[in-house]
Amino acid sequence: MSNSDRSRAAQRTDGRFRNLDPERRAPATDRNVMWDFFFNKPKNTVPAAPIPVRALSRAELDAAPDRSLYRLGHSTLLLKLRGGWWITDPVFAKRASPVQWAGPRRFHVPPIALRDLPPLRGVLLSHDHYDHLDRAAVRRLAKTGVHFYMPIGVGDRLAAWGVPKQAIHEFDWWQGIGVDGLRLTATPAQHFSGRTLSDRNRTLWASWVIEDGDFRLFFSGDSGYFSGFRAIGERFGPFDVTCIETGAYNVNWPGVHMQPEETVQAHIDLRGRWLLPIHNGTFDLAMHAWYEPFERVHELAHARGVALTTPAFGERLQMDAPHAGAAWWRTVEGARPATSQLAPDAR
Repeated sequence: MSNSDRSRAAQRTDGRFRNLDPERRAPATDRNVMWDFFFNKPKNTVPAAPIPVRALSRAELDAAPDRSLYRLGHSTLLLKLRGGWWITDPVFAKRASPVQWAGPRRFHVPPIALRDLPPLRGVLLSHDHYDHLDRAAVRRLAKTGVHFYMPIGVGDRLAAWGVPKQAIHEFDWWQGIGVDGLRLTATPAQHFSGRTLSDRNRTLWASWVIEDGDFRLFFSGDSGYFSGFRAIGERFGPFDVTCIETGAYNVNWPGVHMQPEETVQAHIDLRGRWLLPIHNGTFDLAMHAWYEPFERVHELAHARGVALTTPAFGERLQMDAPHAGAAWWRTVEGARPATSQLAPDAR
């Protein structure tokens, strides 16, 4: 996208991007949110024992059929489509932080090391927050010649990190590109951006639609609940699989992250068939128990008749024929149901 195109982005005002829907305000509270986050967190925001991870080998990936999906952690998904490998928001760092000696630390190692990934056809980026944009991973991947696809402005960061200009592809909402028979479209999200105190909303954030013939996948990146889900569903749905954030939520962040009830509603708005909850189980980014997002979305999906898939990290999911997966988080010592009333098949 040229600079002139970038300046015409409909949601850009005075050099900063804005959301489609008015941002919902947090409820009144007499507690200091940041103080609680850093100094008053419950102990169960971090697992009391190791999380199960299924180690992946290069040989297994080489033999994987088309439309295979592997969840590597947080919002990092490895996808095989039309014989090529794609990855979303690749984060392999030990911490989601500007420094590696402080900040939210990973609960688990990735199922496969960054250096052992198969050759990638492309990298999809949703926005520039540290838990979605890992500088070290980007720089290493750039050396392989892979191309990166991202919202407006994020390319400037990649260019500053040494990614070649020809490997950077930027998109406004509703813009897309065809690659090797796939169609990639950047779609709206309700969030914000920035990596310092001074650059908030200087770059755009987005969700992504991936079309492979009659197969459709939705990747939410980060988002609060908003009217855009219904618009995306009307334009691109139904989706075979929706990968939607379900974690790191808080009553004080209603405009930029969803409660599990909203995740399920977003899936319905998108006209999704199978829901894969992401943005959970890897980093301590909120005040809820680390396992709570899985329990809540499991109960809610059952109540609303939504097909839910919860593969363990490193477990293969056949995207055009998903399986439900197991409640693997309950095998971790100290994990307890987060709700008092669980669906019968969740006990």
